[in-house]
Amino acid sequence: QVQLVESGGGLVQAGGSLRLSCAASGLTYSDYAMGWFLQAPGKERWFVAASWSGGSTHYADSVKGRFTISRDNARNTVYLQMNSLKPEDTAVYHCAAGSPDHVEVVTEYDYWGRGTQVTVSS
Repeated sequence: QVQLVESGGGLVQAGGSLRLSCAASGLTYSDYAMGWFLQAPGKERWFVAASWSGGSTHYADSVKGRFTISRDNARNTVYLQMNSLKPEDTAVYHCAAGSPDHVEVVTEYDYWGRGTQVTVSS
């Protein structure tokens, strides 16, 4: 059974930082791209960042220069370092695993975690 478990969310002031983690089990981790998505209340799920086991990464324009995705293939864990946080970054952050042809498309990921809440106060 595949499980993705996120952690590291919390409440932070604008300009602050958080580091999210997502631990994966039940899959051959190195075979999958790992993505982070956010979902604000009442809104659709949006792409944030993705990482492939070979080291390639891709970011949404809104987070370039502020967020960094990284993965530890030995620990089956992907991280999202979030710096210079803004109130509009407030959302539930989900990690996902898949083999997407279009990395920003939600439906192209096979497995999802339940998410971790990030709240940025102004």
